[in-house]
Amino acid sequence: MKEVRLIGVTKTFGTTVAVDNVTLEVRKGEFFTLLGPSGCGKTTTLRLIAGFEKPDKGTIYIGERVVNDLPPEKRNVGFVFQNYALFPHMTVFDNIAFPLKLKRYSQEEIRRRVKELLALVKLEGMENRYPRQLSGGQQQRVALARALAREPDVLLLDEPLSNLDALLRIELRRELKNIQRKTGVTAIYVTHDQDEAFSLSDRIAVMNRGRIEALGSPDDVFENPRTVFVARFLRYKNIFEVKVGDGYIEMFGRRFETKGFNIPSTSGRLYVGVRPDVIAVSATRPEKLESDKIVLEGKLVDKLFYGSDTEVYIDVGGTELITYVPTSFANSIKPGDKVFLTIGKRDIKFLVE
Repeated sequence: MKEVRLIGVTKTFGTTVAVDNVTLEVRKGEFFTLLGPSGCGKTTTLRLIAGFEKPDKGTIYIGERVVNDLPPEKRNVGFVFQNYALFPHMTVFDNIAFPLKLKRYSQEEIRRRVKELLALVKLEGMENRYPRQLSGGQQQRVALARALAREPDVLLLDEPLSNLDALLRIELRRELKNIQRKTGVTAIYVTHDQDEAFSLSDRIAVMNRGRIEALGSPDDVFENPRTVFVARFLRYKNIFEVKVGDGYIEMFGRRFETKGFNIPSTSGRLYVGVRPDVIAVSATRPEKLESDKIVLEGKLVDKLFYGSDTEVYIDVGGTELITYVPTSFANSIKPGDKVFLTIGKRDIKFLVE
């Protein structure tokens, strides 16, 4: 396993800047995820590391070696594609053995290595089947085993679970993480799925328009978004522009003292983001208010049933806030009813554009 470093890497396609001056370090043995919507540059970044694309500017290291001018086969990376990319005329055994044959391993070594990999991906006994005889999840396991066959320094995965149904994706997430831990390989994973990224990753980079807008552990990225884009992408449904004055801040139709709020200094526009799950709703005003919380009075506008929870829309001073409440409580209130929202000051995240 080896670390991967990108220093000032840029890639353009015509007038489109796909990757814009990206500097990034992936540590040895780390499960690192590039997260973002379609067109943000995450797959192009992965392809630059693999050698399928060449950077216009910047330097790419795998270990201590600069690989800018090396073809993919010289970089010792494994690549798992979204569409599996298995050879349809080859058996499972031959698909996994293919990179080993190219490297001229002995027949005995090939058999031993394929047997180990089949056990690793839980496909023992299926070595004589063809891809058409496998489910989507089984095909993706074969693709993973083939990528691991050559014992790569770095394993690159481009949305490998996106073609699978939701339940199978959840099952394979855990298996994929366990396999990465067992092998110790440095893994760089591309996805647009936030849940996938949070459940798998040691660290995450959120990309937007070819740049990295957030970088850190899953907890840090989720709990501390710093830009409007990152907050929106991570499903902070309540995002509003605010005004800061001398010792006060205006938000939710009210003016508050700035004490207790972690307000950044910025010359641009300032916003707040609040996750729905950190807002507590009650039918009566809390009798005791702690200094690190605020209480807002609002009116129920609408509610959407989701089983044990109900999503509620509440008008607060002309601002509509979204949160979740137990369905048992939601059944006790109706549109037009007065409700009270309690929010921790630390749960109000300040954002810049």
